[in-house]
Order: sequence, then C-alpha cells, then structure tokens
Amino acid sequence: MTKPDPTTDGRQALLAFLTTHDDDAGCGRTREVLDVYAEEILAGLDPADRWPGVAVHLRVCGPCADDLAGLLALA
Repeated sequence: MTKPDPTTDGRQALLAFLTTHDDDAGCGRTREVLDVYAEEILAGLDPADRWPGVAVHLRVCGPCADDLAGLLALA
C-alpha cells in the first residue's frame, strides 16, 4: 500500500501552520501592528525591516496574511 500524499489532504498546510519559528511574532503582536505594516507597504517601504518577526509570521499564518491582504485591498 502506498503512503498518501500529505499535500492532497491538507496535512502539509496544517503542519506548516502549527510549526513555530523562533523569530515568529505570533498572531497577537502581528494584529497590533498590522495596520501600520500595511501603511508602510503602501508607502513603498519594507516593513519587514522594522518588524522582521511579523514578516515571518505573515509567511506562515494564512489568517493573518489574509487580514493584511484585506487591508491592502481597502486602500
């Protein structure tokens, strides 16, 4: 019997979401600065320079990345 591909049933996405990174700011800190983070993107700046932990978090947390996308779409 072959082993199922974890990418087809969402396990890979779940594992990525649940994996913690030492420099990840977390949802709470990300939400605290997300509006300013979006403003910096819109101003042509790189907010990852100011908040590297938030940048890491946004790469691994779909819900927070969706919130950022929503803020940018409203601009």
